[in-house]
Amino acid sequence: MPTPMFAGLPVLLRRAGVLAAAILIVSASALRAQDKDPVLAKVNGVEIRQSDLATAEEEAGQIPQMAPEAKRDYLIAFMTDMVLVSKAAEAKKLGDGADFKRKLDFARNKLLMTALLESAGKEALTEDAMRRVYADAVKQMGEEQEVHARHILFRAAANDENAGKEAEIKIKAIIERIKKGEDFAKLAIELTEDPSGKANGGDLGFFAKEQMVPEFADVAFKLDKGQISEPVKTQFGWHVIKAEDKRTKPVPTFEDVKPQVETFVMRKAQADLVTKLREGAKIERLDKPAEAAKPAEPEKK
Repeated sequence: MPTPMFAGLPVLLRRAGVLAAAILIVSASALRAQDKDPVLAKVNGVEIRQSDLATAEEEAGQIPQMAPEAKRDYLIAFMTDMVLVSKAAEAKKLGDGADFKRKLDFARNKLLMTALLESAGKEALTEDAMRRVYADAVKQMGEEQEVHARHILFRAAANDENAGKEAEIKIKAIIERIKKGEDFAKLAIELTEDPSGKANGGDLGFFAKEQMVPEFADVAFKLDKGQISEPVKTQFGWHVIKAEDKRTKPVPTFEDVKPQVETFVMRKAQADLVTKLREGAKIERLDKPAEAAKPAEPEKK
């Protein structure tokens, strides 16, 4: 366990948000309910309460893995250091300087901004709102087609003509072996130069058209189930493709995508709030010259 003072000081020096956090910690204690928020420590009379630990954890940054009791000790040590150093700074009247006050105003504004945006996001996060977003997303998906395919690849750089010819010859030979009845997957494990294909018999699973390079996707989506392609050249080399199956892309359930829907709803609500505030504000850019007024056009006679 690090010495308490040195456990907290490096983080104090790194994080600008610590200014506002220290003031909140010192001033908010009088507003808390005594029985639900016990005092855990006092530093020269300044109370450190249970609820302060969450703020301390946010400000302390990445904390090493440790047992709950050790973690609490670490956070109390962090806050102890914060109170001691901030009080020492006050004694030197460092808080009276214009630069400090400017940074403090910035930190306060940032905390207020975060609080309001979080509130707006939580208020918007209703079941109805999430269901509407999910329904709209499903409509936009349409009936997207997917192909389940395997491939065998012989690599050749696009600018290496000799290697390209050699790879093409190899692919044509493989196609002949497949047509004579040899198993595609076994040949892929044995011969493909796609590292992942050696492990799974060249299996690419289901994919949408835009997930593959155009030359590959165009051929794969034209194949019927079970059909083998002619040689296919891409930027990676020469391929032979086998279409294992085709389907309409299944629609994910609401529960499958609920975390993404929640994020979208909250962020949209926050963005809408900012847009509304901007539209109702008078915003002036003083760092740029005002646009010159356009001369009035002469009246047409």
